[in-house]
Amino acid sequence: MNRRHFLGALSGVAWAGGGLGPIPQGAAAVPLPSEARDISSRLELFVDDWLIDKLRGLDRRLHHPTPQNVALDADKPWEGNGGNYMTVFQDGDRYRMYYRGVHVVYSQGKFDEPHPEYTCYAESTDGIHWTRPNLGLFEVAGTRENNVILTRETGGEATHNFSPLIDTRPGVVKEERYKALGGGGKGLIAFSSADGIRWKKLREQPVITQGAFDSQNLAFWDTDRAEYRAYFRDFRKGRDIKTCTSKDFLVWTEPVFLEYTPDRISELYTNQILPYPRAPHLLLGFPTRYTDRGWTTAAKALPQYDYRRIRASQSQREGTALTDGMFMSSRNRHRFVVWPESFIRPGLKLKGNWFYGDNYQSLGLVETPSRIEGAPGELSFYVTESSLQGESVRWRRYTLRIDGFVSVHAESTGGEMITRPIRFTGKQLVMNYSTSIAGGVRVEIQDAQGTPIPGFTLADGEELYGDSLGQVVSWQKGDDVSSLSGQSVRLRFVMKDADLYSIQFRT
Repeated sequence: MNRRHFLGALSGVAWAGGGLGPIPQGAAAVPLPSEARDISSRLELFVDDWLIDKLRGLDRRLHHPTPQNVALDADKPWEGNGGNYMTVFQDGDRYRMYYRGVHVVYSQGKFDEPHPEYTCYAESTDGIHWTRPNLGLFEVAGTRENNVILTRETGGEATHNFSPLIDTRPGVVKEERYKALGGGGKGLIAFSSADGIRWKKLREQPVITQGAFDSQNLAFWDTDRAEYRAYFRDFRKGRDIKTCTSKDFLVWTEPVFLEYTPDRISELYTNQILPYPRAPHLLLGFPTRYTDRGWTTAAKALPQYDYRRIRASQSQREGTALTDGMFMSSRNRHRFVVWPESFIRPGLKLKGNWFYGDNYQSLGLVETPSRIEGAPGELSFYVTESSLQGESVRWRRYTLRIDGFVSVHAESTGGEMITRPIRFTGKQLVMNYSTSIAGGVRVEIQDAQGTPIPGFTLADGEELYGDSLGQVVSWQKGDDVSSLSGQSVRLRFVMKDADLYSIQFRT
């Protein structure tokens, strides 16, 4: 996939409804599809081309999050440098964090773990500053003053990749408001909890058995489909992802491998798939890309070459494989659109990066306050640094604009986008957008055949400019579009030096 994601016939072709140039003499107009897509009053992102019929002079652009503070340094005696699998979610006015406590030492051609794996817990009031509560549940390293919630004795192999969720299924009993999956070679065990801290197995036998599971494996209640859905590791020409569903969290359907557009790009380690909280009909995934580049000249120039050789003495991939963060999305839960570009690159060559095990993204997106006074909230998630190196792994918080994963992007030369025919419910059209002071966005509403609708043409509306998560679009007659609600229409966006992240019709 090229960074410029053009759709349909572009150069030199005008679209019905007023194009950017004449149709060349003798050329036939491109027929416009007539089937309308019902978006009701849902928030729609441009993470795929589902809404887009044609782009001209524009592209869809993947945006990259900004590194912020270190949220957690796993430096306690029961933690260590191997805590790659983290789950984060907001629960009322509390943010919850779950992660693995393990330490890996590489010495004299072998690796060792000085203590068994534990599942640890932290919490926060803002998603920025985190604390470890002294829970007193287990004696670890000679003390009960720790944040351990699961041990090998109580959780078995689940301590390797314990992945909790809030169960939002209607009617779920309060004793099982929190659920989790975790496990290894024999399969995934189902757990439940009333408080998110004290856990019990729902049954001793694994509930999902067809997979490899040597990664973070997850599940959630899919409100859009009214079922539980799981995503987990298996192998198909390398590391890949399977999915299955359940009505009760105990009996699951036959797992199937995911499909990808344009393709899988590389082996995928973790998957970190979840419904986007603001638009749960969309699934977003933040997998870890796994690539082994071998002992190249460039590899020798990466940080800590001698340490890489030590790591590779027992398993070469420990020294030569690399990991970074990716982004993908799905509407049907099975086929995912994968961006070939990294969502999170390893970055400049510092001591703790460009290693296998780094750049693992947490499972979970949370909204956090901006550190800029007066600015709106932003999305936060957490990414590993110095994994399997030194004494501890660090989890750095990264932030992104609300809905800001992918935009329809216009350079200063400008261009336009026309959507497929859609049906909506609502009174106002709202955009999440950003422009320069010289840029702008103009919006036209057309009928399904591409003819501008009187009162909603480009000439009827002013150019909008600014930066807003919820800019209401208006025309000379006002911003009320309810007269078109339920009809098959198209939206035409004429843009310059601007980004359009999402749209929504609001009642």
